[in-house]
Formats: sequence, C-alpha cells, structure tokens
Amino acid sequence: MALPTAVYGSQQVRALDAYAIRELAVPSYVLMKRAAEAALRTLRTRWPTALSIGVVCGGGNNAGDGYVLARFARAAGLEVRVLAVVPAANLHGDARRAHDELISSGGVVEPFAADRLPGSEVIVDALLGIGFTGGLRPAMQLAIDALNATLKPVFALDLPSGVNADTGQVLTTAVRADATITFVALKTGLLLGAGPEHAGVIVCDDLEIEAPELPEFEPRLLRLTETAIAEALPRRARLAHKGTFGRVLIIGGGPGMPGALRLAGEAALRTGAGLVTVAGAAQNLAPVVSGCPELIYAPIEKPHDLDEHLQRADVIAIGPGLSRSDWARALCERVFAAAAPLVVDADALNLLADSAARRRQNWVLTPHPGEAARLLGMTVEAVQDDRIAAVDALVARYGGVAVLKGAGTLIAGCGARSICERGNPGMATAGMGDVLTGAIASVLAQCREPGRAARVAVLAHAIAGDIAARDGQRGLIARDVVRELRASVNR
Repeated sequence: MALPTAVYGSQQVRALDAYAIRELAVPSYVLMKRAAEAALRTLRTRWPTALSIGVVCGGGNNAGDGYVLARFARAAGLEVRVLAVVPAANLHGDARRAHDELISSGGVVEPFAADRLPGSEVIVDALLGIGFTGGLRPAMQLAIDALNATLKPVFALDLPSGVNADTGQVLTTAVRADATITFVALKTGLLLGAGPEHAGVIVCDDLEIEAPELPEFEPRLLRLTETAIAEALPRRARLAHKGTFGRVLIIGGGPGMPGALRLAGEAALRTGAGLVTVAGAAQNLAPVVSGCPELIYAPIEKPHDLDEHLQRADVIAIGPGLSRSDWARALCERVFAAAAPLVVDADALNLLADSAARRRQNWVLTPHPGEAARLLGMTVEAVQDDRIAAVDALVARYGGVAVLKGAGTLIAGCGARSICERGNPGMATAGMGDVLTGAIASVLAQCREPGRAARVAVLAHAIAGDIAARDGQRGLIARDVVRELRASVNR
C-alpha cells in the first residue's frame, strides 16, 4: 500500500480520532479493532510463514491494539504469546476491555520477561503510543532494550515505542522495528529525526477515517512525489532553444576551490538549464572548464567584474566553494543587491548569518543543520530536535524559501511544508550540497517558481542519489549523483 502524501502531527491525529467518534459515530473500540485487523493483515503479508508471534503490551491504547491483535491472531490459528509490562489492574477504558476480551477468548497474558521473547517468530511492539513525549520508566526501558536485543523481527504498532510522534526524537532509547504500521494518518515523527531509522518499512492504514477539509486538519507536511517533477518540467517544445530554459549564474570558487563550482555548474546543466555561467577566482578557470567545457567561466577579481553577468542572469546561485574572505564578502553584498531570484548556499549562508538581518521573498536558502544553527543563533542539537520549528524559523527571519537539508529534507515558505524521505546515507559526503545548489538554480530557471523549484530539485537530487547507490552506498561521491540527475528529471 502506497503511503499517503499528507503527514500529520500527534494532536491532529487525536483530533481525527475524536472527529470519527463524535461526527462519524464510530465507537473508539471499533477503531481499535480496525487497527488490530489492519496490523494482522500486514503482519501476515510481511511474514507469511510465521506461525507464532509475541505481543509485548504497555498500558495505554497502544497496548489495547496489541491485545486485540493477539485475540484476532489466535482466532486465525497463530500461536500467540502476550507479555504485559503494565499489569491489568492499571489498564483503563478500551485497553482494559481489549485485555479482558482476550482473556475471555482463552488467551493468556504473562508478566513481561526478556527470556520469554525468543520463542516467537515475530515480536509485536505494543508498548507506547503517540502520547509518549518524555523519559522512559525503568520497566519500559528494560522491555525496549529486550526487544532490540532479540534476533527476531520486530513489528511496531502505530510507531516504534520511544520515538516522539511529532519530531522523531529519541531521548533515551527506542524500539528498532523491521516494520511499522501507523494508524489513522502518517505521523511526522516517522519521517523526521531518528524516526525512519527506528521505523523500518512503514505502512499506513487510515482505519476508514478521512480528514475533513478544515483548517485544523491541514497537514503539517506533504511528502514529495515524482508527479511534482513532471508538473514543473513538462515535455519540451520542439521549437525550444537554450534561452527557453534559462540563464543560470553560479558564483563561488574562491582561490584553490574549483571543485564545488564545477559540481554545481555541471549539476545545473544536467538538470536542464539552457546556459550556465560559473564565476570565481581566475586561477580556477582551467580546472573547471577542462573538466566540463559546456560551462562558461567568468573570472572575478573585483566585485564589479560581476555586474555584467548579474544583469544577464535569470537565476543566480552563490556559495559553492566561496570561502569567507573579504573578496567573498564583497561578492555577497553585490549579489544580495541583485534583483534576480537567488539560491544561497554554503559560505554565502555563513556570511549571511554574520551580516545584518536581510529578508527577501525571491531567494532559496539551503542550509544544512550547522548552517541553520548559525543563521538562527541556536545549537545544531536544537535544530535537529525540532526540524519543523527550525525551518519555519528560517522563513520567518529571512523570508523566501528555506530548504533544511539532512535526513528528511524539509522545504518551507512556499505554501504547505514539504518533506523528502528519499536519498540515502551514502550521500553524506563532500560536494552533495553543491550539486543540490546547481539543481535548484537550474529548475528555478526553467519553472520560475522558487518553492516549486526547491521541491523538485530536492526530490530529483535524492532520486539521483538513490540510483547512484544501487551498487552500494559506501564510496558514493557527488559526481555519481551528477551523472544520474539527467535520468531523475526526465522521469
């Protein structure tokens, strides 16, 4: 089952539950049974040969889902072992009802013990639900550590226990699941921070609840899909010429730094820009152009050398290999005063952070977490702990569009926030950001919409990285991704 495009926060999911109960007249226990049915279907599809499961239950509705799943699994002929971290006397509402109905059907609930896990072929995590936000109690941490230590596959209900449903943050420890089925809606915490690392394969079942078109149910995030590429970069007209697809100017390449400029320039060409000029220190001309003769090189000694190129460009990108010298600072001042749409990356972002506050609507800022921290005057840890808040703060302070790079790249400032869950750890290497800068500038030159360009280029860059990683993530370099950009924008 394909994942939905819309991604919601935990409060919104609770509100959807309440909406279904109140407006659609669906009893809460019916929703619990639907969740258990969906979980059992997914479990049997993913592990079709498994004949025995272990269900480890906590104390809230997540435990209730586990108890109902155990009852349904027994009825389907599976051998089921239920281990309770929280005693039945401490259960309330639907969770207690689910427990009691399991007992009434002949099921047995045992107190949790780690040595009782190995007998099952699949272990179900039904410990903590979306309400978890703080530290773990000792008994719960012991159970999570035991699940992680088992050599059996782990299947998490709603989200891996210990993962924050909104941020993906893990404060102490969390279940590392092989697969997770999430209910009602896709939660942001499954796609942010440590969430993807702990969730494994994600399946979503809406339990027959459709979000109404009300402001409070506007998604927190929208997943990027390949449809966006086709919409922004349609089939080219036969009579098109290079001017049709925009003139891109990329500024960077301080003394001794030709590589970043070359990567950004070639990425812009491979993503479809009609004409790409790269501007940098004069000494970089030979190493850049000899490697990619399709690039036009503009040697820059003094800031006014840029003026003619700034006037001709449809889109300007600045930052790759720029450095933080007085020369670089002067170029930034010149570029920030230009009227054309901008893409700002790398050292240009660091210089922006050091300068007086600036705002404009027609630029795209592309910081990694360290650069975002400098731009916002906070720690990298604070940025990563709540990436949605950080990307919103970038837009609030600087205007335009912000692309917060990293695992689960976020794009904000262009309507609904977007997230890209494509890409892979092999892309954590030098030059990948320069490739993305060139791609964003190129798509912006073609579609003329900063938000759309950011979304499409981020997705195309991630897809290219995934194609390049088919032979392995280790050893992947930026040029490998550049080579695959052409395929990713022609899908």
